[in-house]
Amino acid sequence: MAHQPQASHELRRSSRLKDLLTSDDLSRDAINTLFETASRFALDPFTERDFLARESVVIHMTKPSTRTRLASETAIAHLGGTPIFVRGDELQLGRGETIADTARIISSYSKALIIRTFKQSDVDELAANATVPVINALTDLDHPTQALADWLTIREQFGRDLNGRKFTFLGDGNNVAHAWLLMGAALGVHVVVATPDGAWAPNAEVVARARRRAVNTGATIEVTTDPIEAVKDASVICTDVWMSMGDSEADRLSKMRDLAPFSVTEKMMALAAPDGIFMHCLPAHRGEEVEASVIDGDRSVIWREAFHRRTTIQALLFHLIKGDLPASADTL
Repeated sequence: MAHQPQASHELRRSSRLKDLLTSDDLSRDAINTLFETASRFALDPFTERDFLARESVVIHMTKPSTRTRLASETAIAHLGGTPIFVRGDELQLGRGETIADTARIISSYSKALIIRTFKQSDVDELAANATVPVINALTDLDHPTQALADWLTIREQFGRDLNGRKFTFLGDGNNVAHAWLLMGAALGVHVVVATPDGAWAPNAEVVARARRRAVNTGATIEVTTDPIEAVKDASVICTDVWMSMGDSEADRLSKMRDLAPFSVTEKMMALAAPDGIFMHCLPAHRGEEVEASVIDGDRSVIWREAFHRRTTIQALLFHLIKGDLPASADTL
C-alpha cells in the first residue's frame, strides 16, 4: 500500500449510486440499507439465490487476497451468479490496452466489476467508462468494503445508536484508517485515528474530506499522535498491519520504530471502555501491531468482522446492480 496516494476520485452527483469508489460515496441511508440487507444475508445467504442466475461478475485483483477474494466469490455464488476471477497479468492492460477499453469489454460480459488494485485513479477511470457497477475492494487510498464489514460488526455489538461512543483506529495512517475516517463521518459518529506524525500520518486530503462531511452529519473526527489518549474509554480499538503490500522494505526499521508505541497491548485494552472490543481487518502480525493475547482474547471480534466481508459485499452487489442506493448528498 503506497502511503500518500493522490485522492483523484471525483464524486458523481446523481440521485442513485452507480459505483462504490470511496467510502464517502455512501450516504447514511445507503449504509443503513446495506446493513439491513447484509444482516439478512448473514441469516440466510441464499435468500436472493436467483438474483444473478445465468449472470457473471468479474473480480480483478492485482494484489494478493484471502478474505476479499473468498468473500467476493462466495457472495456472487450465493446470489446465483458465476464469479470470473482475473489476475493482474491476465488482462491486456498489461500489454497496453487502455483502461477505458477494458471497462467497456467487462461491461459487455458481466453485471459488475469488483477490483482490488493499487491506484485509486485506475478504479475511477474504470468506473467512468463502465456501464456496470464498479466496486473498490481496496486501493492505496481507501478500503470501503472493509469499512462496511467493520461498522456492521460494530452495530451488531453496540446497537444502532452509537452516540456517546468513541471508535479508535491505531497505527499506520493507511487506506483502512482513511476508510474509518470517511465511514465514521458518513455515519455521524466519533472517530479517532492515532498515528505517528509525518510519513505514517493519514492523507491530509482524506482528513479534510472527513471533517467537511462531519459538519453535515454531526460526526466528530479526531487525528492525534497520542495513542494513550486515543484509546481511553474507546468502545472499539482497531488496527492493521504495519508493513503493507507495496511498502518499501527500506522503510521497515524506521516504520517499526515509529509505530511501536501504537501497538495494541493488554495495557491499551485496559484503558478502553468496559465493553470495548478489539478489531483487525487481517492478516495480522502478532507481536507487532497487536499482542497475541489481545487478538486471540475474548474481547476480539475479528472472526465476525471477517465473516461480514461476505455479507456486505453480497449486499453491495445486490443493491448496486438493482440501482436503488441513494447517492450521498452531503459530500463536498
